[in-house]
Amino acid sequence: MAPRVPKTELAPELSASMIKQFGAVPEPLEVMWHNPSVALASIEIAGKANGWGSADETLKSFAHMAVAAQVGCSFCLDAGYFQAQNQKLDLTKASQVPRWRESEVFTAQERDVMEYAEAMTNTPPTVTDELTARLLDDLGPAALVELTAFIAFANLVTRTNTALGIESQGFSAACAIPLATRRESSGAASTS
Repeated sequence: MAPRVPKTELAPELSASMIKQFGAVPEPLEVMWHNPSVALASIEIAGKANGWGSADETLKSFAHMAVAAQVGCSFCLDAGYFQAQNQKLDLTKASQVPRWRESEVFTAQERDVMEYAEAMTNTPPTVTDELTARLLDDLGPAALVELTAFIAFANLVTRTNTALGIESQGFSAACAIPLATRRESSGAASTS
């Protein structure tokens, strides 16, 4: 499927930077470049969010991928798995995020983080006091605030990409383990 908004050409220096970083220009940037102010703000927010240091990078990565799986953003799952490999995260776990409820590879803390990500993503949100209390006890207030903001940003990105019709670009093809997928079955998420 082609994006709902056509791609446009980036400034050459930005294009070269993206190719150096990812091996290709990410399609969301090519689509969003129709409004450079929005595209640059998104890049800036992502850069700042990736620079926050209170929450564990693995937890943030799993949270973003859980949001992407729930929203159905194949681009974010693809890019998230690729970034997990580049960050030297546990690829076996990363590959199982879309089916985290059925997988036995995750710790209780990782499960709570992915449950929190999904609860924040639900419309309306379904975050409970009990889940928040567990995460607050486990992570501390600074990390929980960071994780919450990171999940909110993941929702912005995944929903933008999905609305614009942006799909997987094949970044995860370079990874050693195939990324698991979710499929809907009688209203409940399951895995293939």
